[in-house]
Order: sequence, then C-alpha cells, then structure tokens
Amino acid sequence: MAGCELEYTTPFELLVAVILSAQCTDKRVNIATRELFKVYNTPAQFATLTLDELKPYIFSCGFYNNKGSNIIAMSRSLMEKFGGEVPRTLEELTSLAGVGRKTASVVLSVAFDIPAMPVDTHVFRVSRRIGLADGDTVEKVERELMQGFKKEDWNAVHHTLIFQGRYVCKSQKPDCEHCAIKEECRYYKEK
Repeated sequence: MAGCELEYTTPFELLVAVILSAQCTDKRVNIATRELFKVYNTPAQFATLTLDELKPYIFSCGFYNNKGSNIIAMSRSLMEKFGGEVPRTLEELTSLAGVGRKTASVVLSVAFDIPAMPVDTHVFRVSRRIGLADGDTVEKVERELMQGFKKEDWNAVHHTLIFQGRYVCKSQKPDCEHCAIKEECRYYKEK
C-alpha cells in the first residue's frame, strides 16, 4: 500500500524531513535525517542552531542554505507561537516560517491523519496525465482532486498518485505497459 517513505518518529521530525525533501528524493532525505535526528530532534534544539551547525547534516539534500535557514526559522516560530508543538491546522502550519501549503498538507495527512491533498510534482503530473485534473496550477489541481474524491479518501489518493508517479508514470518515460490503470488513462488512450 502506498504511504509516506520519509522516516520520522514525531510530527516535528516529519516537518523537518518534508522541508528537506523539496527537490530531493525521500531516500536521500532519510540518509541525512538518520544522522541529523540522532543529534537534534526537537524544535527547542533546532531553534538554537546556527546555519553552520546544521549545514553538515543537510548538505546532501541540496539547497542547504535555504532549507537550513527555513528549518531554523520554522523551529523558532514553532517555539514562540505554539510552545514547540506542531499545530494541526493548515492555517497554523502555514504561519510557520518556511512552511508552505504542500508541506503543511503533508504533515496534516501523514502525521495526524487529517484529510489533505498535498500536490507535489508527482501528484501534479500524474493527475493531469491520467485525466483526474486539468488545472494548470498546483492550487487548481488540488481543488479538482478534492472535489473529485471523498474527503476520507484524500490521504490515500495523494499517496497512490505519488507512488504511481515515482514507480510507473515517470516524468520522462511512463511505463504504460506495466500500468494497472492504462485502459482508463487519458495519456495512454491518446498515444
């Protein structure tokens, strides 16, 4: 069954891992966070870090200056606004420094099992390719998917689309031959 491939033990660790996962594979993030979380794993610890202290742990994830600055700022705002507890609403999560709608939606969905429809590059590409959505922005695709599926199914749909995009309906070369839904797929029917 499709699910989150990031390794974490707390909602805060998941939040850090999701920030690190931007334009990086979950496999690479897991390698970095296995070492990082042995040393630092609470908002209070991250809030006191300097970028130079954090960089060696996250360097391999790319964009380490930006990601590191965002993680430190997010940890500080988490301590200041929420006493170090990861909030459980989209509005509160997106009020944290460096946390956008997709990151917040992943945390809601994965850490708290609250229905959300995070749209990453896989979800965006696959849902448009197979014909579940037509929107030309992440926000439009998110709305279309939320309207097209029952709220209680959003988390499963999100993970299923990610897995479909990672392992079958790949960006450059979709593996239509091994696709279980090819007969229903707009891309397959049109090619």
